[in-house]
Amino acid sequence: MKGLFVTGTDTDAGKTVISEALVHAFVMRGERVAGLKPISAGCEPTPAGLRNADALTLMRRANVVLPYATVNPYAFAPPIAPHIAAAEAGVEMDPDVIQGVVQAVGEQADRVIVEGVGGWQVPIDDFVNTADLAELLGLPVIMVVGLRVGALNHALLTAEAIYQRAVPIGGWLVNVIDRDMTRIEENVLTLRRQIAFPYLGTVPWMDRPDVDSVVRHIDIDAIGSDRF
Repeated sequence: MKGLFVTGTDTDAGKTVISEALVHAFVMRGERVAGLKPISAGCEPTPAGLRNADALTLMRRANVVLPYATVNPYAFAPPIAPHIAAAEAGVEMDPDVIQGVVQAVGEQADRVIVEGVGGWQVPIDDFVNTADLAELLGLPVIMVVGLRVGALNHALLTAEAIYQRAVPIGGWLVNVIDRDMTRIEENVLTLRRQIAFPYLGTVPWMDRPDVDSVVRHIDIDAIGSDRF
């Protein structure tokens, strides 16, 4: 199975924007692509059950049609840390269940884009975090750096934590999330000098991100699968 695991340097780094763009890019290349968001918090109640906007975005962009429960098996209403939301709902999130879903979807698709939840080490329960899930899935990791003041620290800490895991590396990219951010090129250059895995590009600030515009700023061909 070909796939990617998209993580971020923090919540709101732009994981969904980048995940959507990756799904779109591979669809445009003629691949059968599925988008998954296994864990989500901040879901809206609907007649069909809880629905997460990010998961629905990935479903609309993918060309492999899947039931919502497959795309987002763990959905919680409160916009809080998912392990706290799960505890309040009396739900035990099982990484093995997520792995089974991803593997099953991989049999239907040429490529599976899996969007993580929060940052790299967000807890799933008291003993397992998102990094553990990524290691279990074994997909190349894409790190999204949400560029704003303070992002250098978040990016370098996240990159170091990813290095320490037995995961393949897909690459990293910058997503400018502060319209007033200055010295963007200098910040990116600093990160490029200190992060060894493939640099995939910088997505500029967009008031209303358009998937085609976002894709133009991502070097899809530079995505790797090496273990560092």
